[in-house]
Amino acid sequence: MSLYARLENRLAEQSDDAGAVRGTYSGRRMLMIWLAANLVVTTLLTGTLFVPDVPYGLVLALIVGGTVLGAAVLVLIGAIGTRTGLPTMALTRGPFGTRGSLLPVAANVVILMGWSWVQAMLAGISLDYIVATLTGFSSPVIFAVLCQTIVVILAIFGHAGVARVEPWLAAIILAIAAYVFFVAFTSFGPADFAAIPAPAEPFYSPGLVFDVVLATAISWTVLSADFNRFARSTRAGAIGSGVGYTLSTVISMSLGATAIGYVVLSGGEPVAFDPVTIIEPFGALFAVAIFLSVMATNTMVVYGMVTTVVNAIPGRRVPFLATALILGVISIIGATFFGLLAQFTTFLVTIGALFAPVFAIMIVDYYLIKRGSYTQDILRDRGGRYWYRGGVNWLAVGAWLVGAVLAYVWAYVWPLPFGATLPSFVVTFVLYLLLSLPGRTTGGFAPAQSLATVQHER
Repeated sequence: MSLYARLENRLAEQSDDAGAVRGTYSGRRMLMIWLAANLVVTTLLTGTLFVPDVPYGLVLALIVGGTVLGAAVLVLIGAIGTRTGLPTMALTRGPFGTRGSLLPVAANVVILMGWSWVQAMLAGISLDYIVATLTGFSSPVIFAVLCQTIVVILAIFGHAGVARVEPWLAAIILAIAAYVFFVAFTSFGPADFAAIPAPAEPFYSPGLVFDVVLATAISWTVLSADFNRFARSTRAGAIGSGVGYTLSTVISMSLGATAIGYVVLSGGEPVAFDPVTIIEPFGALFAVAIFLSVMATNTMVVYGMVTTVVNAIPGRRVPFLATALILGVISIIGATFFGLLAQFTTFLVTIGALFAPVFAIMIVDYYLIKRGSYTQDILRDRGGRYWYRGGVNWLAVGAWLVGAVLAYVWAYVWPLPFGATLPSFVVTFVLYLLLSLPGRTTGGFAPAQSLATVQHER
């Protein structure tokens, strides 16, 4: 048997091909997976956007508040994955319909591909800094391609490979983060950071900071059920993902805000979202942390892309390995498009506009309308409870369009002082609830029922 065939069989045995699974991971293991997930350069560099526009102490408070609120959405979506055994985008069949779910599925693949490109570029810049310092050779594009190639290799080993490597990377990254905090606060006191003057015309307001932090959580929620379906209980998945995501995001963003504050206090130029700006004051060790963080996080992103595609159409087997190789090649090629880095904030806002309404609809549909029960019909390719009209629930599609349009308007046409992500979530939540109440399931909240058993019997 060839190496390709052996790996494909192994992935099938690990339930990485399409369908529901029955989870076995403990809460501690879930925590380590999610802890490593957002200890990532993009989240860290997001923290550099906020200082000195907004006071350092207020930035830290907004990071904590936005992260906790966003983590609540992440946990609620992840819990549906644990209870049913299905990944995030497969769960959109519940509210959107068997065919209607292809809309968020397509958007998710595009967005995750963009995430993988951005992170590979930043890893390439960091690795280039290390190599250039030691040898004088410099080529960020080559190193971005190298980093993404490593990520694709890790991702093709499926969720078991991700779970094996993430805890080790998390431990190393946390140790380096502790070193950076130590250097920053032994050089300058908290009062010095609090006294950093704001520019004459700041771009970021406290409301926009909160919105970007919340949008970051929304961007990670697309992967929540992909991994939480492997938790052995709803409690294990909820605690592991909630605590892991919150800690990693608060640490990463606070680290970015602290690092850029250190640059300002040291007399440097605060160039936001530039890894070299914060690598230079702390040395190659910081570049190593950035490189490892991308290895940890981008592996999850590529895995999430593949999982989304192989579960897009129920009843049709799409091989995980072949899909991973195809998407992996595209992600490697895209890692050379460095112009995308200048559009990162717009990219985050776009994610919030597209997916905050999606998750509002999913939460309403599962917890309030369907009362905690998605039946085996969600595994069918035609007919059944989730076929609606021709495979599409137009109530969900309409509510999503309203939420997405409002998010765009409130972000770019009539900007709200507190951002667009939370308002669009709330409006979509209320709108879909009102539209769907006539079809609400009666009776109590249903007990958890993994669909893996049903799928096996079929």
